[in-house]
Amino acid sequence: MRLDRFICRSTDLSKEQATQTIKTGQVYVNSSAIHDPRVQVHENNLITLKGVELRPRPPRYILMHKPANTICSNIDEAYPSLFNYISIDKASELHIAGRLDADTTGLVLITDDGRWSYQITQPNYLCEKVYRVRLRSPLTEKAELALTQGILLQGEEKPTRPAKLTVVESSEVKSTDFKSNEVKATENKRTEVLLTITEGRFHQVKRMFAAVGNKVLQLHREQIGPIHLDVKEGQWRFLTLEEIDAFTHQ
Repeated sequence: MRLDRFICRSTDLSKEQATQTIKTGQVYVNSSAIHDPRVQVHENNLITLKGVELRPRPPRYILMHKPANTICSNIDEAYPSLFNYISIDKASELHIAGRLDADTTGLVLITDDGRWSYQITQPNYLCEKVYRVRLRSPLTEKAELALTQGILLQGEEKPTRPAKLTVVESSEVKSTDFKSNEVKATENKRTEVLLTITEGRFHQVKRMFAAVGNKVLQLHREQIGPIHLDVKEGQWRFLTLEEIDAFTHQ
């Protein structure tokens, strides 16, 4: 990581204070004074501040159920940041491993360990993400085949990787005929699916279904790798060691 970030992770200094401390020659890396806060350092480097060896705080790993109308950002923008739901020190050091759109709900993983999150977000690691998708129109078999084979999205040069798709069992939906004031039951066929992908392109799920002539009405992420969403909307918890290791040993 960058030296200024290492200082922040090892002390109570702000980024501005860490930068100033480095520029004034108070930080040594392997017995050499470093004046550039952008220098990359590693865990096997000996880093000292005023003669005291620095060690970064242990990384944190968090699971959260993202509510709708929140954004995966460290600050509030058009919508409030999901970090408003997390009471934790130095939350500004955390980042989200695989963002969701403002209107998308479900599982997000949050950490300050960049190497760990890289294994989740980079397509080469083939980390599966499972989404529950509610569609405007029934999914045709032709569209299903296209999605599972890989589909070229608008503005892209390469097709998506083959997706896994499971149609959720049909359910009965009740509606009211206001002319006769009667409640009618109709069968909701092939409008809810589970989609599994290993990429994270911009608005990928919505664009995939748009490419086959459908529209996503509701999107919810249920799973990342072996980790399932198991907390209520707006709640969070720390990951277990077993859950953390599920990605570090891929």
